[in-house]
Amino acid sequence: MATGTFTEHGWGTLVPVAPDRWAFVPRSLPPSLDLSWDFVGQIAAADRAATELASITRQLPDPQLLVEPFLKREAVSSSRLAGLQATLSDLCIFETASAPSTVRSLAADVREVARYVHVLEYGVRRAAAGGITLRLLRELHGRLLKGLHTAGRGSAGEFRRAHAWVGLAEDNSATRLAAPPGALPEALNALERFLQAPSPLPPLVRAALIHYQFAAIHPFARANGRVGRMLIALLLGRERVLPQPLLYLSTALECQHAEYERLLLTVSQRGEWSPWIRFFLQLVVTTARDGVRRADSLLTLRATYRGRVAGARSCDLLMKLLDHLFAHPVVTIPGVAKLLDVTPRTARLTIRKLETAGLLEEATGRQRYQMFIGRSILKALED
Repeated sequence: MATGTFTEHGWGTLVPVAPDRWAFVPRSLPPSLDLSWDFVGQIAAADRAATELASITRQLPDPQLLVEPFLKREAVSSSRLAGLQATLSDLCIFETASAPSTVRSLAADVREVARYVHVLEYGVRRAAAGGITLRLLRELHGRLLKGLHTAGRGSAGEFRRAHAWVGLAEDNSATRLAAPPGALPEALNALERFLQAPSPLPPLVRAALIHYQFAAIHPFARANGRVGRMLIALLLGRERVLPQPLLYLSTALECQHAEYERLLLTVSQRGEWSPWIRFFLQLVVTTARDGVRRADSLLTLRATYRGRVAGARSCDLLMKLLDHLFAHPVVTIPGVAKLLDVTPRTARLTIRKLETAGLLEEATGRQRYQMFIGRSILKALED
């Protein structure tokens, strides 16, 4: 590690852990920030963008029409940043598939993404009910890695007990060693105190500080990135930045991940918080604007679809199924029968009406274990 790149103004200290090996231990939050008028203006712009996204939910009969698909997009993007390869279509098929051959054919990566969805949903509920604690973060980590092979890489749900590199290579060219295991309790307890203490800082600035600190501590042997991105979602939910959990940053982060890593390192090396916080605020603006565009597209599509089936027989069943498709774009006959509380025959007829209207298509080519996909909805979510 190039220790000369860490200045006396860096946000932490370097401690020797072996000959020519140094680990970085971040200071405790908060830093002293100079929030200039320009800075305040950028905070206000991010708040406005989030407010505009929040206003979309007021147009919905049920916020879940957007909450579930946006959460699934986050799961796919965050998992992709962790090296897992799965699309939103893969995820929706996996969640719906009943044919053993279909389930087996889907890669293990898709299963991990599906687990991410459930863990994030659980975390949002827990954070809203009981706050964000170290215990919750360990629990999320444990649920995320439950059943996965972790030999030699630490236990699921436990803070690491060995050194960890933060960077691309486990040699001197790597960015740095994270805080040594012996320094974790003090660093994490300080982070928890900051998480739970009242603060005069704007919520988005506070979220940026906490995310950096978690990343710098690097508390787990693996999956720190995914848990750290979950932490952003929990923070934004706890601070009521939006009334519904719709603001997830991983998709925007995918496009600028190198800059993200560089700015986090700049905080550690030189204590330069402003560039990182500005970057985080811009991620919020970009994400919120994309969310508004995507939500408008989905709402327009919903209105178009409802117009196509309005006045048809069993209109109420069709409308209920249509709304379900925006959260779950892949359905089966047994699933629809359960959703609508009807017989399989009625479910099949209802699906057929949406097929005839061009809103669903059968994707398997089989007579058994059929799956029906709303491709226009998936396209609006994935584009």
